[in-house]
Amino acid sequence: MAELHDLTALEQADAVRSGTVSPTELTEHYLDRIGRLDETVGAYITVTSELARKQAAEAEAEALAARRDGGRLGPLHAVPVPVKDLNFVAGVRCTLGSQAFADHTPDVDDHVVTRLRTAGTVMLGKTNTPEFGLPCYTENRLAPPARTPWDLERSAGGSSGGAAAAVAAGLAPVAQGSDGGGSIRIPASVCGLFGIKPSRGRVSPGPTLHDVSGLSTSGPLARTVADAAALLDVLAGPMPGDPYGAPSLPPGETFLSAAAREPGTLRVIALATPPVPGVELHADCRSAHDGAAGLLRELGHQVDEMELPVDERIREAFGHVWAVMASVHPVAPDKEELLMPLTRHLRATGLGVSGLDFAQALYTFRALGQLIADALLSAYDVILTPTLAQPPAPVGGLRDDGDPSAEFAGLASFTPFTPLYNATGQPAVSVPLHWTDQGLPIGVMLGGRYGAESTLISLSAQLEAARPWAHRRPALW
Repeated sequence: MAELHDLTALEQADAVRSGTVSPTELTEHYLDRIGRLDETVGAYITVTSELARKQAAEAEAEALAARRDGGRLGPLHAVPVPVKDLNFVAGVRCTLGSQAFADHTPDVDDHVVTRLRTAGTVMLGKTNTPEFGLPCYTENRLAPPARTPWDLERSAGGSSGGAAAAVAAGLAPVAQGSDGGGSIRIPASVCGLFGIKPSRGRVSPGPTLHDVSGLSTSGPLARTVADAAALLDVLAGPMPGDPYGAPSLPPGETFLSAAAREPGTLRVIALATPPVPGVELHADCRSAHDGAAGLLRELGHQVDEMELPVDERIREAFGHVWAVMASVHPVAPDKEELLMPLTRHLRATGLGVSGLDFAQALYTFRALGQLIADALLSAYDVILTPTLAQPPAPVGGLRDDGDPSAEFAGLASFTPFTPLYNATGQPAVSVPLHWTDQGLPIGVMLGGRYGAESTLISLSAQLEAARPWAHRRPALW
């Protein structure tokens, strides 16, 4: 017999609307699973049981009123949606994955949290993240490491590793994550999920922790394309003070409706060569990429292949901006020693980046975006690449506390493809189309024109229908 966490997020919301499942019952189901399994997968830093029960009771009253009065509920009403611990929730501690902020409790909601509240979702807790979201693994000094449920010896990726571990292990139906260099798509790949990095400005970054570089944005992690699209509908939309604004959808359209629409025949350019010098693509990641290209052709799409020249300037520019952004977090002098070695290294490096170097790095990003728009996306609708250059890494395998400079270089080799879309502001998704002989998930990435999330969602839904993945479940499910 199916359990509640076997249902998709949209199915859970339908069950609430019909009255066959109560929001309180749904919330208690997930709180019970978190209590039994979270220590194993490291999904949460803080579990907000009291808040979740309060929100579930409110959602239940609203659902009863809607059934009585014929009212309408949102597509994710009463669905549990945890929030990454880099985002503020008023009255709930936000550690930023750091011991230096272990007791930090904000008094304001981030805009994404405001939108989640308005949509009637239930917050189970704050998901695990590495310190300040800097590396692409989720290991810190506050909580157990986030592990992919497909192999508990391996990392769930980062920096939205806790969010991905929660969804992949059935400790949440969907989750909000954030992505500054691949931090949604990396965990999606290693946890067998679908993840969306939206266009710059699609989701409001305010009102407090604006990323002035434009690299980072919030987005959804889910088991199905439709669930992710529905959560993006909740998160997306302009808010006062936003520095960017992605193009609005046509009237009457939603991202969820895009998931139910055929994409038409698309022109796809496949780029399997890592754009970072000296990086080798693992055979399993190459197989995932080639298999996706073959499936796209079977579905009637035009797929051309190309090798782009590698360019060290992109990695150098990203390194400058990443280090500067690491240094802007206000850490009290007596708390600096609590920071992780990689964080201290990046902050020291960032303090040495001149204003001119920072500006030139941002100009490199803009030039890269223009190059891709002119050279590729003028002729093609979608770019296909591997999501990662390697399969899921062992827990601790990407860390080097003794040589954080070497660690940072190694992170770039693990994930050479994802930062491109943060630099340009274009949307990108990771699609779980491949599993290795050892049962490890390997994602492929689809990137599109600025503002064209709907195209990526429609195409991903077509791939999901042709090669379904949601029936795959890790052993602890």
